[in-house]
This record gives sequence, structure tokens and C-alpha cells, in this order.
Amino acid sequence: MRLHSLSNVKGAVHRRKRVGCGEGGGHGKTSTRGGKGQTARSGGSIRPGFEGGQMPLYRKLPHRGFNNHNFRTSYAVVNIGDLAKVDASVAEIDVAALVAAGLVRGGSELVKVLGDGELSRAVKVKASKFSASAKAKIEKAGGEAIVA
Repeated sequence: MRLHSLSNVKGAVHRRKRVGCGEGGGHGKTSTRGGKGQTARSGGSIRPGFEGGQMPLYRKLPHRGFNNHNFRTSYAVVNIGDLAKVDASVAEIDVAALVAAGLVRGGSELVKVLGDGELSRAVKVKASKFSASAKAKIEKAGGEAIVA
């Protein structure tokens, strides 16, 4: 089977609904938009949860619990296999070296190194956190994992 030989199932493709082309087509006059008002206008839409001015359900119900999203600590993630992309002349791989190699975005200050992939050369890696497998692989290759 090839992409060019695929075809739709019978009944999957419909004709486009042509609105506003006269009463005989069945979609004339109001063009399937009902009567007058906000929803009949172009660009007129009501936001999700709006109940016509009545107090919406999401405001009636009590909000309980705590959400840690605003206070979370987020790390830029780099895998051991990606460290091969860093220039070999760099003695110590830190955040600046990872940004230069394009592995981490510029604003990232916290970097966590994970153990996916293999490391062939001995390098000093300076990061905020290391997974246990990443630390083991760096030290096995003769390198050093420095928590900064």
C-alpha cells in the first residue's frame, strides 16, 4: 500500500454546504445561522462557559486544592547521547557550552542530564542535576559529573 493509492471510504467525503445561494437550495435567507442576534453575526461568538449572563457553573462551584504550576522548578533536559554534539575542544561542558551547541535554549539556567545514549569520551559535565544512570555513564567514560 502506498500513499498515492489510498482512497476514501464511500460516504467519507461530502459536498461543501453552499449557503446564501437562494431559498431553493435550502440554505438561503439566514444561511443556516438562525434568526438575528450575536450568533448570526460574523465574528460573533460566545466564550466557553458563558451562560447568557447567569452566574456560570464554574464560578458557582467551590475551588479547592492547590496547584503547584506557578511555583514549579523546570529543568532543561539534556541526554548523555546529545553531549557528543558539543565541540570536543571544550574542556568543561556547562550551560554556556550547551547553549552554543544548540542543545539548550538561552534562558535556561537549570539543566538536568539524563542517561539516554552513550558517551565515548571523558568529559567534565557541570549541571544542576544528574540522573543516577547519567552520572554512572559519565564516570564510566572517565569523566566527572559536577553539580553546580
